[in-house]
Amino acid sequence: MVRFGMVVFAVLLAVGPCFAATASKPSGVELTIYNQNFALVKETRDMTLEEGINFVSVEDVAASIERSSVHFKSLTDPNSVVVREQNYQYDVINPRTILDKSVGKRIKVRRFVDGSVHEQQGVLLSTADNGVVLQTATGVILNPGGEMEVSELPGGLVSRPTLVWKLEASKGGGHRTEISYLANQINWIADYVAVVDPLDKYVDLTGWVTLDNRSGATYENATLNLMAGDVHRVQEPEAPRARGAMLDMAYAGAEPQFAEKAFFEYHLYTLKEKTTVKDKETKQITLMTAARVPAKKLYIYDGRQTWWGMWRYRTDYRPGESYDVSANKKINVLVEIMNSKENNLGIPLPKGKVRVYKQEADANQHFVGEDMIDHTPKDEKVRLYLGDAFDVVGEHTRMNFRRISSHEVEESFEISLRNHKDAPVTVVAVEHLVSDWKIIESSHKYFKKDASTVEIPVEVPKDGEVKITYTVRTKW
Repeated sequence: MVRFGMVVFAVLLAVGPCFAATASKPSGVELTIYNQNFALVKETRDMTLEEGINFVSVEDVAASIERSSVHFKSLTDPNSVVVREQNYQYDVINPRTILDKSVGKRIKVRRFVDGSVHEQQGVLLSTADNGVVLQTATGVILNPGGEMEVSELPGGLVSRPTLVWKLEASKGGGHRTEISYLANQINWIADYVAVVDPLDKYVDLTGWVTLDNRSGATYENATLNLMAGDVHRVQEPEAPRARGAMLDMAYAGAEPQFAEKAFFEYHLYTLKEKTTVKDKETKQITLMTAARVPAKKLYIYDGRQTWWGMWRYRTDYRPGESYDVSANKKINVLVEIMNSKENNLGIPLPKGKVRVYKQEADANQHFVGEDMIDHTPKDEKVRLYLGDAFDVVGEHTRMNFRRISSHEVEESFEISLRNHKDAPVTVVAVEHLVSDWKIIESSHKYFKKDASTVEIPVEVPKDGEVKITYTVRTKW
């Protein structure tokens, strides 16, 4: 008996498709998962073929298989087996498909009222979305409640998605074969936990891999590969991916479970031991651990960030027309680390979310922020924006403006940085300039970062204030 809500199907006779041969269960599975919600599945299976035409079914492939990606090969004798036809049967047995394929046939409906059984028979006329229509000897019944019984299982249904091949073999006997295909709805993401020490000098970093398998298949005892990189695919954008809950941090310094290597323009991470990835399962595995990674805490004041983001692409911009007024007083707090071997790292880090905790002197930990990192090669910096400072504030003011000509202006700015902490801090003021600019006067040393950005680092004493002033001329 198969129950579905208030409907029960009693299958009295099962008649299904019959094939000449069935492939064995996989004797070897290799699973390469991409962090773009798809995977390459490669299996080794045994089958016995007769010389001539054979029909072979593979019943446990992923429901999300990309049918046009399937590749078949005989490892025993590659030139002796040719695929003539491939079919993918996905009309799976369930209450809805049984009802749909029973339209036009007689069914029974049983209802239980006050301990009594009331039975009706009739011809099933429709199973449309708005309900079931049953023709009985006395009339038409809409949505009959109770149990529904069909006398036989309709043909053409399969218990699970099945690949069926028409193979032509010039050599009969046992064949070890390789089957590979792409499957969707199987994904992996990287998540990291970083713990900053009490003095903000070092970070302990742990990376986790979270696998989310919704492909409709279980991969038993598989060799697991994770591909990190931006692989181009011709497809519509995927839906937002699900995330699993984080586990506790592993002990830093443990032997890595994944071996990493460059592959084409990407990076491949291979789990050293085989694992089983079950359908509808979230699995988490430690990717890496690193202890005492040198870190730097940064205070960044980008007073005109909002203005810059709004106006940098405007073609009708005229400097000095009061477009650059800013009310932003927030100073961003970042933690920066160098992904190098000298810093106990030096491995390609897959993109993912980094959750940061702060260690107190008494061993307590508190969550202080999180950020996303992109794929980061070795020997590159990682900057994590964690939030905004509470006790350090900035203020950006335009003090003077003078129009020199129709295409040249002179402006003077003042940046006030106030520190209410009980220790000095270094703040980097970031300024955005446009067109053909030249700073003609500045109270502090500045560094040109690029064609439109300068950085001015200053130390602000405890309970103190520093004012940066500069004058810039802009031509366009």
